[in-house]
Parts: sequence; C-alpha cells; structure tokens
Amino acid sequence: MKNILLVEDDESLNRGISFKLNKEGMKVFTAKNLEEGREIFNNTSLDLIILDIGLPDGNGFEFCSEIRKQSGVLIIFLTACDEEVDIVTGLDMGADDYITKPFSFMVLMSRINALLRRNISSSSSKIVSGNIAFYTEEMKVLKDEKQIDLSKTELRLLKYLMINNGQIIKKEQLLNELWDLDGDFVDSNTIAVNIRRLREKIELNPSKPKYIKTVRGIGYIWSEGGVK
Repeated sequence: MKNILLVEDDESLNRGISFKLNKEGMKVFTAKNLEEGREIFNNTSLDLIILDIGLPDGNGFEFCSEIRKQSGVLIIFLTACDEEVDIVTGLDMGADDYITKPFSFMVLMSRINALLRRNISSSSSKIVSGNIAFYTEEMKVLKDEKQIDLSKTELRLLKYLMINNGQIIKKEQLLNELWDLDGDFVDSNTIAVNIRRLREKIELNPSKPKYIKTVRGIGYIWSEGGVK
C-alpha cells in the first residue's frame, strides 16, 4: 500500500481526491494547510505528496523546497494557474510533475501511477532516504550530496537496511545477508561493530540515532524519518 500526503485547502476537492485514492488501494493522509502538511511529513513515511500551490498559511513552493532538503519523495503540484512561470518554478523547486485545475481524477491517477512506476524502476540503481542516497550500481553512498567512505560490509549492511525501510530486521537475517562469500567470519559482534561505525558516519548524533534504530532483543530497523 502506498502512502500519499494530500495538501489541499479546498475541502470538497480534498475529500474527493482522498476518497478516490482510497478506493484505488492507497493510504491517504490529508492536510488543509502547510502546518498540518509539515506535521504529517515529519512523522510519516511517504511515497508521494500531492501539493497545492496556494494555501492559507503560505505556498506550496516553500514547502517543496523544505522537503527537497530532506527527502526525494515524489511531489505533484496542483495549481489553479497554467502560467508558464508557475509551472517552471514548481519544477525548478524539485517537483516531479504538476496538474492544472480543474482536472479529472483519471488524469491525476495516471500521473500518480506513472511516477510510482518510474520510481520503482529507478530504485534498483538508487535508494534515497532523507539526506542519504545509495547508488547500488556504483556501490557508493552520499550524505548531503557528499560521498562517504564505507567498507564492503558497511555498504552491504546499509543497503539491506535501506531496502527494508520501516521493517524490523532480526540479527539472524543480517547474519544470513552478510555472510562473506570470501570466507571472512561474520557474527553478531561483527554486525554490532559495523552498526556502530555506520551510525558514526551517517547519523547527526550517533548516540541518539534517527536512521538506524535498535529494537532491543530483536535487531535493527531503518527509519526513513531520519532527518525529518
């Protein structure tokens, strides 16, 4: 199930879009202003945001800019104006698409599905979570667009955690995933050491991790809300 944030102050349009997206099997979080939108964004793992430009407490452009400093989540702008300057501004801010009001739900759904398909196809080569980007083909990791040096084991561990974002990973699963084909011994202590090293390299405060969290007695979980 995909998590969608809808930020739209028109209550009728908000209810209508939410109702139809729910019928399509999506979980919709609704907001009528930027304050509510920020609250949901900061506390929810999202796949896509539908964002109105004109809102009571500001405009969607500034919210989009805030989001892009933290996340690569998909964004579709809703605009009542088809002026080229607004469209260009939105795309330059980092939006993935835009739709001009009025529009049909079929068009909106088509745009949403196209973006989600594109995101899935690209996910095999790039995983983005907060300010961390993992390029799986090159096996390199960027934090705030700057490459960080990771060992082979750290890379494999980080990739597995990020792919399974939001899921509790048992220590046994990590042992199976990280068992070295070259014959290097991997045990629970090896995992703990590499988790500590990863936290030192990617966390703002390694002693209070926001990305790699320990689930006591079980294992670890990657939290996409890391820097939000």
